[in-house]
Amino acid sequence: MKTVIQRVKRASVTIDGNIKSKIDTGLLVLIGIEDSDNQEDIDWLAKKIVYLRVFDDEHGIMNRSLIEINGELMIVSQFTLHASVKKGNRPSYIRASKPDMAVPLYEAFCKKTEEITGKKVATGTFGANMQIELINDGPVTIIIDTKKKE
Repeated sequence: MKTVIQRVKRASVTIDGNIKSKIDTGLLVLIGIEDSDNQEDIDWLAKKIVYLRVFDDEHGIMNRSLIEINGELMIVSQFTLHASVKKGNRPSYIRASKPDMAVPLYEAFCKKTEEITGKKVATGTFGANMQIELINDGPVTIIIDTKKKE
């Protein structure tokens, strides 16, 4: 699983002109899934994200997690994170899982983060053309790939 995590003041997902979901202070997670991803990746990544200390403490130092600030979480599937541009100028998405594999993993990841945070997670719609608006806070943007844990 490959993710782009952004600390946000607010974010929303709009589909066909209708807001599907929105959050205030928290994290927007764009997630790409590949066929080799599994439950171990889900468990590791969910904990890593919700306990990631990227929110300021009383001294202005990034020392607090999403859990500690009672922040919100939005998770949006994005297969383009697995784009390969090694040959030519047209990206190849061969590493990105097809929906029959990706949807259950995406849903399991969302459920795992809900279990850890005790809060409903805002989402997009898998495979939909989505417009994502956000106010990036910092900006703070972090990339995490479960295939590069060590």
